[in-house]
Amino acid sequence: MAASEYAIELKGISKSFGPVVANKNINLNLKKGEILALLGENGSGKTTLMNMLSGIYTPDSGSIFIDGKKVVISSPDDAGKLGIGMVHQHFKLVERFTAADNIWIGKKGSGFLLKKDRNKEIEEIASKFGFEIDPTKIVANMSVSEKQTLEIIKVLCYGAKVIILDEPTAVLTVQETKKLFDVCRKMKESGHSIIIITHKLNEVMEISDRVAVLRKGEYIDTVESATTTKMKLTELMVGRKMNLNIERSVIEKTEPLLEVRDLCVESDEGALAVDNMNFYIRGGEILGVAGIAGSGQKELCEAIAGLRKIKSGKIIHKGRNLVGMNAKKIAAQGIAMSFIPEDRLGMGLAPSLSVADNVILKDYTNDKGLFVDRKRARDEAKKIVDMLQIATPSVDTPVRRLSGGNVQKVLLGREIKSDPNVLITAYPVRGLDIHSSYMIYDILNEQKTKGVGVLFIGEDIDVMMALCDKIMVMCHGKLQGVVHASKVKKEELGLMMTGALDLTNVKVDKPAGIASDSAFTAEEWEEAADMSEGAES
Repeated sequence: MAASEYAIELKGISKSFGPVVANKNINLNLKKGEILALLGENGSGKTTLMNMLSGIYTPDSGSIFIDGKKVVISSPDDAGKLGIGMVHQHFKLVERFTAADNIWIGKKGSGFLLKKDRNKEIEEIASKFGFEIDPTKIVANMSVSEKQTLEIIKVLCYGAKVIILDEPTAVLTVQETKKLFDVCRKMKESGHSIIIITHKLNEVMEISDRVAVLRKGEYIDTVESATTTKMKLTELMVGRKMNLNIERSVIEKTEPLLEVRDLCVESDEGALAVDNMNFYIRGGEILGVAGIAGSGQKELCEAIAGLRKIKSGKIIHKGRNLVGMNAKKIAAQGIAMSFIPEDRLGMGLAPSLSVADNVILKDYTNDKGLFVDRKRARDEAKKIVDMLQIATPSVDTPVRRLSGGNVQKVLLGREIKSDPNVLITAYPVRGLDIHSSYMIYDILNEQKTKGVGVLFIGEDIDVMMALCDKIMVMCHGKLQGVVHASKVKKEELGLMMTGALDLTNVKVDKPAGIASDSAFTAEEWEEAADMSEGAES
């Protein structure tokens, strides 16, 4: 019998969870020695399908073939024995163990005693594919990219020939992404087959040989990457043509609405998460914040929104210092500021409450009397549902039952309903499909045209460069510089994100538009010098 050209073939795979059909009659194949990108909107069934390959779920119907032979995968152990390894978006590592120990605790046949030469074996595998890793390093002390490297080396040590990467570049810098892709190409050259789940079309076109597309749980098509376009892939995913251009409208500059001076904020563990930060946001401007995950973005947002105690420094909103005010007091002062946190259900919304109740969650105390005005809540919720095309059975549906994209739309709709002049948003499109993402970009641009100052913390550098007017880069809590998005290069942003390039040490005379003497870039000072009015001390 001739050997199959396919490492994996899925035939007629279906999977349902109660009345919800996650996958319906999926036919998909992965060639030996290829990189296959798996695309689809949120809820299209990508993760469910890969979870069946990795043994987390079992299909309700259909067949799986490995190297042309029909197999049954009932557990991750079965998948491992068949040479399938999955690197999940949320890493499965023991933080207090070393890299080597994390690998060996799951390695079959390793025995109770750890091998003395295990570090050497790990180093040899790492060297073969171009990885850099210290087997003796504690996972808790590793960067995000180091943890991801460890996860990939782990599945290679377990003998995986098919490797599934779920959103592998979500929290990587430009340089780290390039290094990961170089490693993927080396794995491909050595005969490994790779499936990459991602929403980033630029990366799909760069790294994949073929692209498979799912839509609403069904298989649509597989196309050659070299002969397709981003527009064609989007049309396959969404089912209609979409404009993939992000407009950066030019708005007349106004005085700074929000100025941060010498700000220091501690993390939950007591370390300095934000270290002497200085920047400002103007009305009609989107200021992007770039940085490796854990560089202080979360703490910065929460401090500005009044949700985290400030160690020192000032936050000036239209001449008023917000330090010492919590979110409720900030709102009571009539300060029009909205915050969209990265933890949508944990911090932004109440999962068990309905869409309507979540919409009025910030202002229900304004109702007179003892009872909440339910009619007003439903009317306002219906307006937001219609405006943002939120897919929900009704405004009385609990938000925890909605998809990630629709949850984000509820949160965004509630915040812009209050007509803010400063909007702080952290990772607003994280995990969202391309259709939902572009709708949110349009909403942010609309707020910008209304004169709102937007602080946009994001992960996708390409999106930041297209959407934002300026980009502020953070590294280990420190400001590395503020640059114009239309003039900076991706590689320069990557260097700033890793701390290799610092643009904050250029000082010039203080302009009238800025109240502090902090170290902005010369370009920023020059631009601010034209302002006739600024924040008061």
